[in-house]
Amino acid sequence: MIKSVLIKSGVLGIIAVLGGAFGAHALKEVLTSEQLMSFNRGVRYQLIHAVVLLFIFLLMTKYENKQFKIAAQLIFLGVILFSGSIYILTLKNLIGLELLKYVGPITPIGGLLIITGWLFIILGGIKLKE
Repeated sequence: MIKSVLIKSGVLGIIAVLGGAFGAHALKEVLTSEQLMSFNRGVRYQLIHAVVLLFIFLLMTKYENKQFKIAAQLIFLGVILFSGSIYILTLKNLIGLELLKYVGPITPIGGLLIITGWLFIILGGIKLKE
């Protein structure tokens, strides 16, 4: 489980950096400024939470705490849903699949999972012995 958190962090980080570069170079000519801002918001949240998963990984190597494990799972899944749905919604016209417009409700579910992950970090911190 601990190893998978490190790998998930790396995967999110790589995809975020690639997405940021893609947005800055390939998408700036084909998206509106509002769409590009939305795309970049997905990238920013993804990259921030890739780093958060690194910190959770470090916590998990030092403390045996199930709350940190749950937090890592929730944050990873939340980022996939949150950022992934933003990418899909932003690129749906370029991809040419109008069906993708129904992905919209997934974004707040992803956000709720991320928030719940942060809550589990707090709960894990409360359970730590000083």
